[in-house]
Amino acid sequence: MKYKSSNTIEGNAGSAFKHACLASCQKVLAQIKDAKDAIFAESLAALNGHERVLKLALNEAEALAWQTVYPHLVFPALAVEKIQGVANWNRHQRLLGEHGRSFSLKN
Repeated sequence: MKYKSSNTIEGNAGSAFKHACLASCQKVLAQIKDAKDAIFAESLAALNGHERVLKLALNEAEALAWQTVYPHLVFPALAVEKIQGVANWNRHQRLLGEHGRSFSLKN
């Protein structure tokens, strides 16, 4: 009889631990989603509507963040770094386009 009662206590503790872990994971997921949504909204205008590239950059930052111990703390910095990379790429592409047009007008 003692075995069953201790097993029930352990089962209740295990269930409580499982629920605490689940709640913690859901909180981290929500924090990352909120940060991702905010960064997306702020960056969309700056990237002249390159929505797809922006989403890819944020997804890559999130994937990298999940490889760390504290993904919810690392994600914002990684996301900003990725967005800066996309902005630099976008600026470079515009410059190439402008130079291409100026070269073609001279011929």
